[in-house]
Amino acid sequence: MTNLTSTHKTALLTALGLSFGLSSSLFYSPSIEAAGLLKPHNANYTDLQIKEHHVNVVIEDMYATTTIEQTFHNPNSNDLEAIYSFPVPEKAAVGEFSYWIDGKPVTGEVVEKQQARQIYEQQKAQGNETALVEKDKYKTFDISVFPVKANQDVKIKLVYLQNTQTDTGIGRYVYPLEDGGVDVEKHSFWSRNETVEEAFTFNVKLRTSYPVDGLRMPQHPNAQLQQVAPYEWQAALINQTATQVHNRIDHTISPDLETPDTNTPTHLDLNDETDTKTLNQPTTLTQLNKDILLYWRQAEGLPASVDMISYKEANNSKGTFKLTLTPGTDLPLVTQGRDWVFVLDISGSMQGKFSSLVEGVRQGLGQLPPQDRFKVVLFNNQAQNFTQGYQPADKQTIKRVMTQLDNVQPGNGTNLYAGLKNGIDQLDSDRSTAIILVTDGVANVGETEKSKFLNLLEKRDARLFTFIMGNSANRPLLEEMTRVSNGFAMSISNADDIMGQLMLAKGKMSHAAMRDVSLKVSGVRSKEIVKPRLVNTLYHGQQLTVFGHYYQPGEAEITLTGTVNGKEKSYKTRFMLPEQSTQHPELERLWAYAAIEELQAKIDYLGTDKDAEQAITDTAIEYGLVTDYTSMIVVRDEVFKALNIQRNNQQRVEKEQKARELRAQQPVTAQQNRVDQQQPMFIDSSSAQPNQSQQRASVSPSRSGSGGGAISPWLVILMAASIALVQLSRSHSNRSKDV
Repeated sequence: MTNLTSTHKTALLTALGLSFGLSSSLFYSPSIEAAGLLKPHNANYTDLQIKEHHVNVVIEDMYATTTIEQTFHNPNSNDLEAIYSFPVPEKAAVGEFSYWIDGKPVTGEVVEKQQARQIYEQQKAQGNETALVEKDKYKTFDISVFPVKANQDVKIKLVYLQNTQTDTGIGRYVYPLEDGGVDVEKHSFWSRNETVEEAFTFNVKLRTSYPVDGLRMPQHPNAQLQQVAPYEWQAALINQTATQVHNRIDHTISPDLETPDTNTPTHLDLNDETDTKTLNQPTTLTQLNKDILLYWRQAEGLPASVDMISYKEANNSKGTFKLTLTPGTDLPLVTQGRDWVFVLDISGSMQGKFSSLVEGVRQGLGQLPPQDRFKVVLFNNQAQNFTQGYQPADKQTIKRVMTQLDNVQPGNGTNLYAGLKNGIDQLDSDRSTAIILVTDGVANVGETEKSKFLNLLEKRDARLFTFIMGNSANRPLLEEMTRVSNGFAMSISNADDIMGQLMLAKGKMSHAAMRDVSLKVSGVRSKEIVKPRLVNTLYHGQQLTVFGHYYQPGEAEITLTGTVNGKEKSYKTRFMLPEQSTQHPELERLWAYAAIEELQAKIDYLGTDKDAEQAITDTAIEYGLVTDYTSMIVVRDEVFKALNIQRNNQQRVEKEQKARELRAQQPVTAQQNRVDQQQPMFIDSSSAQPNQSQQRASVSPSRSGSGGGAISPWLVILMAASIALVQLSRSHSNRSKDV
């Protein structure tokens, strides 16, 4: 963090984060900070202001491009430096940042982190315009901007990419605006202004070649949702003055995602007297204190499939491809007895959430059959076996335990290792066991080395189901813990559509899974295949996405193998890798991000590795990505030239922008990226037609009229868990992890 001086006082501007914020006071936590402009608590200048905050998202071909433009205003009489900080969006690759100099955007270039900071400080000391984007591990992206001139505005733009997937036919996009509140030192130093003074917009364009039968934004009743073409949808939020008019619109497209009434007005009518009157009312300020969540649901009856997009320039010998495998519904149901271990975070950051957590435990335990057992472990600075071992899941025992749990008061730090170890201790080898870990924080007390957590789990025959709460949770640690136990990780936001998350989790735990997953691409010169580390196991409704390079166009064969209930299964098909394909230059960055994740996981597990760190640095600089070892610097063009920094990222950005413009002009067609139509990979053996694809898993539309957001995230987590451990059950005669 730059030191404050009497000449240039520092303001920290925090915005963005990908999760959901519930409006009900039941879920309010005083420890959760919202996005906003920050300044030191003891500073005596007026807060910098967020004048405008505009977000545009395009979700197409199974990845999302998020563009944020913000305008800040300095009402003070002296120039200031600003630090704009926001939680790292899940799986986000930041590759474009622009800072307006002399009224024109200047695109940043990626260099080594130390070098970028040195350039920034030198330029600032000389009074020159400069900006810097740095990554603070898994926690935040921090953007420093100098100067924000006295009584003037400054404008910035940030673009990041994310791979997207559907889960049991449900797509989910989160734009995070809640800081997780786990960085105690940071929040004790800074105060914040989270208000957008003038204009706020949030727009999503969803372009998908598989039909969608509804959209949902559970926490934003004023959202405008509409279908604009057979395979294209739009969602929009605007500031509250305008949304007073949009209250007339059926924002959810019905609670069960039905298509809206076509007679419902979907735009402001400036000729309408009511609309004009509303527009002339004083602006109601927008608060950046809730994550924004969009769900979309695919139509039922869609085929299991393999979809592929690629990028290869004619003059380049290397191409990049992305394969998305959507298996069918041939994973069988499993029903056997089980033990449940609930490992629950009661650290200080859980204040305000704990009553919801307790209610979730109550409802979850109430769903267990009498033959099941349960144990509750609580942890903050230390861990305690709250139930003193396993207890029978009968009504009287559950009532007694819950009465005691109601009296627990959260507080202190987070000794995650002690909680996990206590939960794993004394497993019964004759019983199937699942550990349900629920935490919203970061291990900051006791053992914190990642390798220690992984070694603990690798020695035990139990699966860890991790529910990750909040934007600042240590996702790399929690996801890797889940991977080594062949479990399942799910990120949960305060604003999630809880019943929907319940349905997704239930399917994964009530069906057998495919274990020891292996994928091979052959027939062409392909290499550097990157498969997500978590996917050693494929669960019901889960997709598998892989990225790779190829050096020889032509026909390739893909083979997916794994075991289900101890028996090997294999699927295969063939597809073409093209000589030239220029629609998706962003694939190069997405491949690089996936490769960097693999290298970073190696470092986290095995310890410092200079070769791996250098490989991350080289890859990030080549593909223009902000990482733990690289940053993005913006200076004037003549300074880039003087510093001998090539404008490679600027060229890449221009190429990507042009490709997006061309794609936007082209209509989406049915299953346009599917490559296994002639030879379906997931064959339906029960079909009367040979080579008929299985259907992909889907969530049937609910006709109960239930809406989203009225139930605690903890309730869905624990209800899902309690319905679910079926999938983890193993019989006495078969203790294999293939079950």
